[in-house]
Amino acid sequence: MLGFPCNQFANQEPLGNDAVTEFCQVNYGVTFPVFAKVEVNGANASPLYKHLTKEARGLLGSEPVKWNFTKFLVNRDGKTVKRFAPTATPDSLHADVEALL
Repeated sequence: MLGFPCNQFANQEPLGNDAVTEFCQVNYGVTFPVFAKVEVNGANASPLYKHLTKEARGLLGSEPVKWNFTKFLVNRDGKTVKRFAPTATPDSLHADVEALL
């Protein structure tokens, strides 16, 4: 897993990058890398999210990320395999991840 914080959703990530990482580690036990904040939608969306949202569209074929914690599964060749709703827990992804191993 990799984390990319974003502050485009109701100002949920107003903290600086280091503070976001620390908050995630202390409050949620996050052990995976948390990168610098990015934009996931719009003209300033990071190239990564432009690619992810184009390859794995959301509900009814939409590209934009609707809310924080949207998840994308990418295989070892870099192909975007699946998009998961923000409500999907990491534990609920095990079967999909294991199928790619």
